[in-house]
Amino acid sequence: MKAALLQLNVGDDPAANLVQTSALLEAAVDAGAQFVLSPEVTNCISTRRDRQQEVLQDEASDITLAGLRAQAAARGIWLLIGSLAVKTDDADGRFANRQFLIGPDGDIRARYDKIHMFDVQIGEGETYRESAGYRPGTRAVVADMPGFRLGMATCYDMRFGHLSRALVQAGAQVLVYPSAFSPVTGAAHWHSLLRARAIESGAWVLAPAQTGTHPATSGSQRSTYGHSLVVDPWGDVVVDAGAEPGFSVFDLDISKVTDARRRIPALENAREFDGP
Repeated sequence: MKAALLQLNVGDDPAANLVQTSALLEAAVDAGAQFVLSPEVTNCISTRRDRQQEVLQDEASDITLAGLRAQAAARGIWLLIGSLAVKTDDADGRFANRQFLIGPDGDIRARYDKIHMFDVQIGEGETYRESAGYRPGTRAVVADMPGFRLGMATCYDMRFGHLSRALVQAGAQVLVYPSAFSPVTGAAHWHSLLRARAIESGAWVLAPAQTGTHPATSGSQRSTYGHSLVVDPWGDVVVDAGAEPGFSVFDLDISKVTDARRRIPALENAREFDGP
């Protein structure tokens, strides 16, 4: 299967972001992609909660979800929307960071709400508290695609190896980590973490990313690391998209999963143990 990662630089205007995403999706499909993946928060990046409350919608009303579902159906492709920020019915007003797998008929085949929230102080003046605005998910998700099973995870989830292990134990041969990664932690850990998840799982790792300084109609601008990455089941980097928006097409050969797991049967060799 030919697949493609979209690398985006979205702002806080979902309508404008949809134009950018749709154009890159069309170009990727024209280049042969049958499975296209977009980054985390494809619909909106904003540092202001009031702006999010103004422009975000619930799932049923989200213009990005509706538009991309229609586009997937029109082109007959599989589409992973890395995530959308959507309103929920939570009393505290928090959003969901929700990933969607869309089939070639435009139907939603699977949903995943990001489990792990990025609550950290990276350094002087750079603090993130994702849980203040987003409700964490509670359920890991594996979905069926033609010829393989897909394990769904998002950004900060990549730091939690027990989640990837649970996904591959449930049959996942491809792990996805759509992201909007900090430039500081991206430079330090992005490549290492994603290669580790691929190597320990004997799985493909696909990580479409947001990149650059994101436009904002109000408030401060946020920056993300880029470098959308494809890592094969042996741990080799097949795609590194650098820092510019665009798309990258590659061959997703599932036979490499079987080969990697035969050479290093870590999943079979894993043992239960007591303690410490």
